[in-house]
Amino acid sequence: MTSPLSRRTFLGLSGAVGLTAALSACGGGTKIGGGSSAPASAAPTFSGGDYSGPKVTLDYWNGFTGGDGPYMRTMLEAFNKQFSGRIEVRNVTRRWEDLYPAMPTAITAGKGPDVAVIHNDWIGTFAARQTLIPLDDVVGALELTESDFIPAVWKAGIYDGKRYSVPLDVHCLGDYWNQAHLEKIGLTDAPADKASYEETLGKLKDAGIANPFWMPNKWPGHLMFMSLLWQFGGELYSEDGTRALWGSDKGAQALDWMVEQIDKGFSPAQVAQDSQYAAFKNDKNSFTWDGIWQINDLKTNAKSLKWSLSPIPNIGGTAAVWGSSHNFVMTSQAGKDPNKVQAAKFFIDHMGRLSTEWAKAGMIPARNSVREDPAVADLPQIKLASDVNAFHFLPALPGVGDVQSKALELAVAKAVLKQASPAEALKEGVATADKLLADNKRKYGR
Repeated sequence: MTSPLSRRTFLGLSGAVGLTAALSACGGGTKIGGGSSAPASAAPTFSGGDYSGPKVTLDYWNGFTGGDGPYMRTMLEAFNKQFSGRIEVRNVTRRWEDLYPAMPTAITAGKGPDVAVIHNDWIGTFAARQTLIPLDDVVGALELTESDFIPAVWKAGIYDGKRYSVPLDVHCLGDYWNQAHLEKIGLTDAPADKASYEETLGKLKDAGIANPFWMPNKWPGHLMFMSLLWQFGGELYSEDGTRALWGSDKGAQALDWMVEQIDKGFSPAQVAQDSQYAAFKNDKNSFTWDGIWQINDLKTNAKSLKWSLSPIPNIGGTAAVWGSSHNFVMTSQAGKDPNKVQAAKFFIDHMGRLSTEWAKAGMIPARNSVREDPAVADLPQIKLASDVNAFHFLPALPGVGDVQSKALELAVAKAVLKQASPAEALKEGVATADKLLADNKRKYGR
């Protein structure tokens, strides 16, 4: 997951036609929410403690195909060794773009995962399809509450009043900056607000850095836009999930600022896919906003570059940043076997406690206690969680990824490429989004 391609791909997956087809094909009736999966009430209650049933084998699906994969495999090997004779976990690693469309059909056929890791923006979609089993009893038995976690990531696992996931981590945008470039203008830290950020960009340009802050029209441009939207006080969608709100004046302010970076010459025009990150690795630009999954890539592949990582600057007046999360879930396939249910819930609890090890993969641990552990306190990404209230996540709306990829992302790209003004691009995008939201409401029965 450390490569820009794989990370970019999985976050745009909800828009894939293949997933909608797969969900429709394996559901009963006309609404996806009316599928034939076993009801959640059929799953036995988890009371905590060790697993004491007969030996079971759990199929575990995840998309950790990149630099984070070895860390997860190490954690799994330790689990299988410790609980040998009682639980065997078979690791199935697939690219996220393959995993998500395959899950519903495979589960219906009894050939899918018993437990899986998915991103928070898929929880609503799979919960509506009854592909997942609620985990309220797990967090109840373990006495886990919102106070144990980053609040936004805890809330992101709730759909229709029930909890369907236990969060493992948070990953978000950060502001990567070139230490040598900032030293040229007498700075030892990144500017943190709009005025100082823009002043710094001007000084860097005067110091010979032709384009100190490249503005992407694609990945991760839409993540930048969402962060700025929240900073300016806007919201993505209405609470009932029927209307897109990102075309508001707040949205226009956010997108205007992105386009202004090109107009002011801080960014070249029409930045090609991934060029902004490649330029940063090659010492050509001074700042780039990208995900924390790039940390290990920079450590490995840009050893001569002196760089640091800070929270993205507060441009709009309120600290806010886009975030996502890997979440453990249990599927309706496991729900057909009471022993698998207990073993799966025990596995989820155990793995969640290993997030100190997982932090080495470049992730921010979701549990507050783990972030306070001296073993992770000095990792670059931990400072991004100094204000946990800044994290914002996509709402748990079924099919929300479709709306993002087919409307919001295209609107952002259109404005940054100067094919339309920010206001015009957003207005057109919202019209598409509202139609997709209406379709999703009918499709998922919500």
